[in-house]
Amino acid sequence: MKKRGGVFSTATSDLEKRHNTSGLNSSFTAEHLSFSDYVSKTKDMIYQVRASTSRLVQDSEVDGNAPFELYPAGTGVAGKKHAYRRGILLTHGLTDSPYFMRHMADFFQAEGFRVMAVLLPGHGTRPGDMLEVAWQAWARAVEYGTNKLADEVDEVYLAGYSAGGALSIRQSLQDTRIRALFLFSPALQIAPMAAYAWTHKLVSWLFPRMKWLSINPDTDIYKYESFAKNTAEQMYALTQDLKAQLHKHKLSIPVFAVASADDKTVIATAIQDFMSGLDNKANRFICYTTDVSTLAHDTSDQPVEFVNSVVPEQKILSSAHTAILLAPDDVHYGYKGKYANCIHYQPDQLDKYLACKQHPLDCWQGEVKENNLEVGLLRRLMYNPNFAALKLSMQKFISRLPTS
Repeated sequence: MKKRGGVFSTATSDLEKRHNTSGLNSSFTAEHLSFSDYVSKTKDMIYQVRASTSRLVQDSEVDGNAPFELYPAGTGVAGKKHAYRRGILLTHGLTDSPYFMRHMADFFQAEGFRVMAVLLPGHGTRPGDMLEVAWQAWARAVEYGTNKLADEVDEVYLAGYSAGGALSIRQSLQDTRIRALFLFSPALQIAPMAAYAWTHKLVSWLFPRMKWLSINPDTDIYKYESFAKNTAEQMYALTQDLKAQLHKHKLSIPVFAVASADDKTVIATAIQDFMSGLDNKANRFICYTTDVSTLAHDTSDQPVEFVNSVVPEQKILSSAHTAILLAPDDVHYGYKGKYANCIHYQPDQLDKYLACKQHPLDCWQGEVKENNLEVGLLRRLMYNPNFAALKLSMQKFISRLPTS
C-alpha cells in the first residue's frame, strides 16, 4: 500500500495536535458538489488534517475514513425514471467512519443497489474536530446524500449504524422518497449525558482538558478513541429531536433492524420498543442475546428473531454495540484483525490494556459489561459471528419489499 506524507512524530506533539480542532471539518458545506467531487474533496481534506500531525499517512487510512460510492452489480439494475432502480445511503456511527459500512456496501451492491456513503462532519480526521461540530451538520450530510441518491435511482433506501441510524430515521420522517430503512444498533436512546456536556462551555476555556470525557491513545485509524464532551451533548440533542419528531410523524415504511440486547452504548430496550410500536407487516427485528429463555422457541419466521450471541469456540461471551456490521474476516476489526478494542482498560489498568493489545487471540470477546469482565481479559467484540446469517435475513427482507 502506498504511503503519503512526512515522518513520525513524538507521542506528545501528536497528542497536542489531535485534541484540537483542525478548522476544516466542523460543518457540512458540500451541498453544491456532485457526489464524486464530494468524495474527492473530502479525501483531500482528510489527508491534509491527518498529515498535519507530521506522521506517515497511508492511502488505506484516507480511503477508510472517506465517503465512498459503488455502482450496482448484476442484471436488472436499470430504473424506469432514473439510471438505477434501487439505491441506498449508508451512514456510520458516532466517532466512527465510513469504513464501518464497507461490508454492508458490498452486500447492497451485490443485491443491485447503487450505494453512497457519507462522512459525518467532525469524523474521519482527528478527535479535536468533534469539539465544535453540531448534530445539525450531521443531518445536513444525510440530507445531501439522500438528494444525490434520489437524482440517480427510482427507489431510495437508507441504512444507518448507531447515530447514523437515528439520522436515517429522522430523514425518513420528513422525506416521502424513502422506501425502507435498515437500522443497525440505532441510537434511539442514550444515557442523558447533557449534564456532563454543557459544563465544558463554562470552564474549558481555562482548562482545555475539561472539554473531554476521555483522552485515550487513539491508536485506531478508523475510529476515535478519545471522546469529547461536545460529542455527548450533540448526540443527546439529536436523540431528543428524534423523539419529538416521532411524536409528530408516523413511520409507516418497512424497517429492518438488528441490535444486541447486551448493548452498552445505546439502550437496547428502546430499540425493541420502537420496533414493536411500528405496524408495517414487512418489518423485521433481529436481536442478539444471551438470554436462554428467549432462545427456547424458534422465532426465525417471526417479526422479532432472537439469535444466540454466545460462541464458545471463538471465546465470545455476548454480542456488543460494535459487533453488528463487520464480518469475522475483516482485516482490521475481525477475529484476526489488526486492531483489538481494549480501550476500556485505559487509563487505570495499563497492564491489562497492554496484555489485551499484545495477545488479542487469548482474550475473551463481548460487550464491556461487568459480568464479561469478570470472566477474564476481555476485548470488545468488533465483528458479527452471525454475519452470513444476517445477510440471508436481509435478502429475505429485500425480496418482500414492494416494487415500483
